[in-house]
Amino acid sequence: MSPANGPNQQLSMDLPVIDLDLFISKPRDSESVRQECEKAANALIVYGALLLRDSRVSEQDNSMFLDLLEDYFNQPPELLKEDERPELSYQVGVTLENTEKPKCAMGEQPPYQTQYPGLNAPNVVPRAEALKKRWPEIMGKWGSSMKNAVADLAEMAAVGLGLPAQTFREAGKYGPHILAPTASDLVKYGRKDTILAGFHSDLNFLTIHGRSRYPGLHIWARNTGKRIPVKIPDGNYLLVQAGKQLEHMTGGLIKAGFHEVVVNEKTLEVIEKRKAQFPHRPLIRISSTFFWHLSSDYDLAPIPMLAEHSRVINLGERDNTVYEPMKAGQQVQNELKHIALMV
Repeated sequence: MSPANGPNQQLSMDLPVIDLDLFISKPRDSESVRQECEKAANALIVYGALLLRDSRVSEQDNSMFLDLLEDYFNQPPELLKEDERPELSYQVGVTLENTEKPKCAMGEQPPYQTQYPGLNAPNVVPRAEALKKRWPEIMGKWGSSMKNAVADLAEMAAVGLGLPAQTFREAGKYGPHILAPTASDLVKYGRKDTILAGFHSDLNFLTIHGRSRYPGLHIWARNTGKRIPVKIPDGNYLLVQAGKQLEHMTGGLIKAGFHEVVVNEKTLEVIEKRKAQFPHRPLIRISSTFFWHLSSDYDLAPIPMLAEHSRVINLGERDNTVYEPMKAGQQVQNELKHIALMV
């Protein structure tokens, strides 16, 4: 990693592809692993996002997951409403809006009394019998695949940034990780240019996505204003994006990536294709999203070496952001209040 690899270089419209298989299979001190880790760190600095290749990820598992969530959101609204948990700031259960999210906690319970129990709540399982039987196994399997991939990527990023390999993984060991797919009814909201998820960044450390059946996700590369349509290839690929906790911890060296989901021509093409090929399936766009968090009681503050590097490469930017030291759980609560999910 060097200042020359800063955010203002000429950018490709294709996200870098990081080979997690290489990291897992080769000796950690090998030159090829070191280079791949630096490539991952630089991708996060420049784009705030990357594509991750992981042969442990199964396309069949993703397909079963998407089928389950389509069936879940095809239920009547009154049944979905039973899964709301506003008293827990909607951090588990379902959030009912134009875009809906059923949240499944995937974190390991800390062996100590957390100061933030509401962020570490047990899961909500649907009441409908047909869904209840399939839910734990399918959600658990797909959630574990994404959790393992993103935790390994966190380790790669640490190495690439010149930190001890376990820095980020240990900081997130007891994080309230959440499998939180979004759903959009394409019968109601399937018109061209309809915004399914507005322009935003994520409050957690790293967000990882499986491939959706319907295109429409766009990201903005840092400081360029370039809107990049995301194409996740078929097979063993996942999309990873930087969140606000990673921005905070790196002192702004890595910025939380902005993204949105909009119905475009390719979305419409797939809608028509799915209607013809699977006429009895619900027309619901599922985004399989997993939010990897720092442990709620972790002391979140910029790492001095990274904050200094951020200052060097951002000399020309007008960025007066101050990253105050605080517990990671407090940062999450601050963000939830800001987006009105917590009272």
